[in-house]
Amino acid sequence: MCDTLPAPASTAATDDTATNEVIPRDFFFIPVPKYLRHNPKEQVRFSLWLNVLFAFATTFIVANMFWCQPILIELADAFNVSFEKISNVPTVLQAGYATGMLLIAPLGDLVRRRPLVLLLSFTACALTFGVAFTNSFVTFQVISFFVGVATCVPQILIPLAADLAPPARRATAISIVISGLLLGILIARVVAGLIGQFVTWRVVFYLAIGLQGFIFFLLYFLMPDFPAVKNGGVTYWRIIYSMLKFAVTEPLLVQASLVCFASMACFTNFWVTLTFLLGGPPYFYSTLVIGLFGLVGMFGVLMAPLVGRLVDNLVPWLATVIATVALILFQAVQTGAGGVHIAAVIIVCFGIDVFRQMQQVSLTSAVFSIDPKARSRLNAIILISVFMGQIMGTSVGTKVFVKFGWRPAAALSVAWTGFTLVVMLVRGPHCSRYTWFGYEGGWNMRKHPAPPTPETAATAAETHTADSSQDEETAVGKVEALIVTEGQRRSV
Repeated sequence: MCDTLPAPASTAATDDTATNEVIPRDFFFIPVPKYLRHNPKEQVRFSLWLNVLFAFATTFIVANMFWCQPILIELADAFNVSFEKISNVPTVLQAGYATGMLLIAPLGDLVRRRPLVLLLSFTACALTFGVAFTNSFVTFQVISFFVGVATCVPQILIPLAADLAPPARRATAISIVISGLLLGILIARVVAGLIGQFVTWRVVFYLAIGLQGFIFFLLYFLMPDFPAVKNGGVTYWRIIYSMLKFAVTEPLLVQASLVCFASMACFTNFWVTLTFLLGGPPYFYSTLVIGLFGLVGMFGVLMAPLVGRLVDNLVPWLATVIATVALILFQAVQTGAGGVHIAAVIIVCFGIDVFRQMQQVSLTSAVFSIDPKARSRLNAIILISVFMGQIMGTSVGTKVFVKFGWRPAAALSVAWTGFTLVVMLVRGPHCSRYTWFGYEGGWNMRKHPAPPTPETAATAAETHTADSSQDEETAVGKVEALIVTEGQRRSV
């Protein structure tokens, strides 16, 4: 990928999508660095480093949801509560996260994203102080809920990356940010488990405070100000209502949500029951060794640029089908050999992470094409379906594993993934926006450049005219220089 990617004219340089006012301060009193202020005369440049910044911020903000999971036993001992009560902490965090996705993330379609991201980042960091220092279990739970609410920052950055990236590189940009989200899940579990082995659980949250403070300052000094999406005076409650309307009237969105729901259930089922599988016969691994299996998943996540490049070159429908078929094959390997040889488990860890990411990126890039002015809302709907899939995968997968064993639990994921394949096949790749079932529009499976819009055509014409004028001026200048040189030669 090139180092600097120009933002598409349809999202970064037109008055139809975004307002063009220059705002020198965030929250009316915090100055925006001059080099980050929006300039209506210049297109926003989406560099690779800005893409990586979004991914890095996503990694350590979403980690708030998972720091507690490996240290639940230590938390139960510290607050003197039962395992049943302490198990409510991850649930409370998830409830807060779902609330943030539903009520706060859609604000990305209404207000400027820079101050919104900074406010949420600062709030999450400040609240983590309370989590780290409280001695009350009730207070710990209440603060954890609001930490979850403020952790919805990644669901603002993902649509923003899609807005800033050119269409030909949009899937790559999205995949890099989503890889940061998945890395945050894995890193938090591994690091918190290691810290919990040697020092008090509070150190985990001290680290979280430091990382979030660092992320806040990075975003303040490096995240450019991008104007708010112009939605014609739409109010907040109208935004929320439109989300509900999108969720039941857009066939592509419904298809993507169903696939994400079932696919995330499979993903969560695998990683949750993997702990039981590796801790019992025939492996009997320690908690530390089980946690290190997250490192295998990290290698899969780091394939994000390659996954994004592939999705950028294919019709999203085909990329999703390829990923779904691959997931069925890897889960079949887990069903057949997951409890027989550890090599099968390692292979499945890698494959599930790579192709689940490919599936998510291709579906997200497809859904974002429905309405560029509603990307935050569309993304929130997809992520709510992902969240519901996590709940189903955790609860149903655990019950099946405990009652029937590892093989039926893995077979359940095969069945769920088969369902996602059926959902993809009932609606083809080139259906019109409001077609629910069937195939139309041909069978081409590679992306073609979008036809130029009137705005891009006008911009190209202006550029051509300016270049032609510049060329003429240059030619005249060369002729004048030759005349002067010839006159000097003759005088000599």
